[in-house]
Amino acid sequence: MSVTVDDTVAAGGPGLPQRRRLVTALPGPASQAILARKSDAVAAGVAHTVPIAAVAAGGGVVVDADGNSLIDLGSGIAVTTVGNGHPKVVAAVQEQVARFSHTCFMISPYEGYIAVAEALNRLTPGDHAKKTALFNSGAEAVENAVKIARSATGRPAVVAFDHGYHGRTNLTMALTAKAMPYKRGFGPFAPEVYRAPGSYPFRDALSGVDAAARAITLIEKQVGAESLAAIVIEPIQGEGGFIVPADGFLPALADWCRANGVVFVADEVQTGFARTGTMFASEQFGVVPDLVATAKGIAAGFPLSAVTGRAELMDAAHPGGLGGTYGGNPVACAAALAALDVYETENLPGRAVAIGEILAGRLTGIQSTDPRLGDVRGRGAMVAAEFVHPGTGAPDAALAAAVARACIADGVIVLTCGTFGNVLRFLPPLSIDDALLHEGLDVVAASLAAA
Repeated sequence: MSVTVDDTVAAGGPGLPQRRRLVTALPGPASQAILARKSDAVAAGVAHTVPIAAVAAGGGVVVDADGNSLIDLGSGIAVTTVGNGHPKVVAAVQEQVARFSHTCFMISPYEGYIAVAEALNRLTPGDHAKKTALFNSGAEAVENAVKIARSATGRPAVVAFDHGYHGRTNLTMALTAKAMPYKRGFGPFAPEVYRAPGSYPFRDALSGVDAAARAITLIEKQVGAESLAAIVIEPIQGEGGFIVPADGFLPALADWCRANGVVFVADEVQTGFARTGTMFASEQFGVVPDLVATAKGIAAGFPLSAVTGRAELMDAAHPGGLGGTYGGNPVACAAALAALDVYETENLPGRAVAIGEILAGRLTGIQSTDPRLGDVRGRGAMVAAEFVHPGTGAPDAALAAAVARACIADGVIVLTCGTFGNVLRFLPPLSIDDALLHEGLDVVAASLAAA
């Protein structure tokens, strides 16, 4: 079945009309037909959140096969941070794919991969000598960071944290805290992975220093520093609920790692690339990681990820020990170089701060009159609302799900998250305009009021 859309939609990108428009109930007939084909052809384990078939996107909207235009407050889970179809990205990709689409960097290297590595070495926190290796997905980046840390230290153990999410490969499932839907039925998992309590100010009421001391005590008693290769932690936890640690938590962990020869790995897959108001969230906590894992916003929707870190650590793996057939694909590298240029030249960290002020201001306004909204938190354009049962503070996953469903039905894409499933997360593209963002939040407020 082919889908026909009008010329204003067919082009996509920032030229799309920036409006919310529903011409059918969701899903409309054209989307229904495509989703029926999905049901027949695609494995049931590949689920979807929004009942549409997308045909175009740009600015702050996603358009479906029926011509419905939805406000996008998810960015494909923090991927299209520069916006879909940014002209610089489109031009770079078109030029590269016309020259060559693949040689495999491990066979015939090319400059684009090297240029991305140089940019990441410059942009990631710290002024020490750095090197980079490129891969395809966030999970691949995290898994390779663990490989590098083990190779550099000669130690086997790895510590991850409560509420953390790191991917869907066997090792990264072991690192991930949430069982459903990420782990259930897929074990046994990789060994020598241990879990420590993190910092969750809304629920544990601990200072950052006290939360770090609690984690370090557990690590020392149950794992032992002499056996520990790395700790892997998201500076702001993503899937776990956009949990911002208390001040002092991350620096205390980093100091302990340095004192004990443990590699501090920052998983910046969701927090990286201007999302939190700085290029990397680690910067906001005064932390310089030994290794940084990145993906998502790095290449404006093209599959690319990276591990960037101290040169002596990155060089610890033997030649041929790192890589992959598609890692650092030349087209993805071209997209990344264009996207990185946009982040810097268009001051997208500053735009993220402005968006975050709107998000936090509107959500805290709702919170002031609705006790079901227990917490509003985040940094920059990475903001969450945690829903609770008033009086007890117990997580209210049903309310979060109901609000998300109502928003989507009314033309606003929002995503849930959290270990308890009771959090709405807001990750708008930094290309969204203020009017559209406010309209989306109007729908969120109305959906919560009606729930």
